[in-house]
Amino acid sequence: MEETEVLEGFLTHLLIDLRLSDNTIKSYAFDLQSFLTFLTERNLSVKAVVKSDLQQYLAVLYDRGLATATVSRHLSTLRAFYDYLVMEGNIQASPCELIESPKLNRHLPTVLSLAEVTRLLDSLTAGSCIECRNQAMIELLYASGMRVSELLALNVADLYLEMGFIRCLGKGGKERIVPIGEIAIEALDAYLKGSRQQFLKANSRHDALFLNRLGGRLSRQGFWKILKQQAQVAGIKKALSPHQLRHAFATHLIENGADLRIVQELLGHADISTTQIYTHMSRSHLQKVIEEAHPRAKKG
Repeated sequence: MEETEVLEGFLTHLLIDLRLSDNTIKSYAFDLQSFLTFLTERNLSVKAVVKSDLQQYLAVLYDRGLATATVSRHLSTLRAFYDYLVMEGNIQASPCELIESPKLNRHLPTVLSLAEVTRLLDSLTAGSCIECRNQAMIELLYASGMRVSELLALNVADLYLEMGFIRCLGKGGKERIVPIGEIAIEALDAYLKGSRQQFLKANSRHDALFLNRLGGRLSRQGFWKILKQQAQVAGIKKALSPHQLRHAFATHLIENGADLRIVQELLGHADISTTQIYTHMSRSHLQKVIEEAHPRAKKG
């Protein structure tokens, strides 16, 4: 069994059977070529690899200065590769089964406090059609916890304001229904009934909810600029990104007792482990409250 033939068979499997993207397949190929070079240097064949060989390979990756996340990616590639060999009957069991994935150091994102979000939202005004649109966008982003890409992909038909929810298409085209509060509904209603019509040109029939000055769908870059300007108006010193409002949405819900599974559904996370980062953030908040408020939290 030639290593190159096995590699080509695996990559064909990724393309034809799993229908992965070209970039993903290139990533697999890059990782596997690195592994095959390691085996060649040690006169090892793919079929003869055992747990200790894999451990040595991971050690080599660390010695190269690769980040833990990158080493974890290489191991994931090897798991998929050896699972394929088992499926094809080339080997009886995967040597990766007894290898634990490297533990990733998850950095907690910077989150706006409730006071900072309130200051941001209170700084919004609806005097002009642009201000009305901006108010509707930012209120909705915090009210729903959507990704900015999901927000800007909304069409007018995705709103069900009388029933208090919106229809959102998340990653992989997965649909979810997200309830929103009265303040966001009022801001959207005001935008739809007045300002949005002013963005539409005489011959425009755009379905997009949030429009730019030319009557087309507002871009991510355009929204980032709007949010940055509004943060300056509100006097927020932190570097503010749209994703931080999503973090704030989730963290503030959990701090106020929301169930983790509900937050997972609202955010559109496929795996609850992704949502669990917000419980860590909530614990950090609680610890800070104890340290600042409890009379015996500190000595002296």
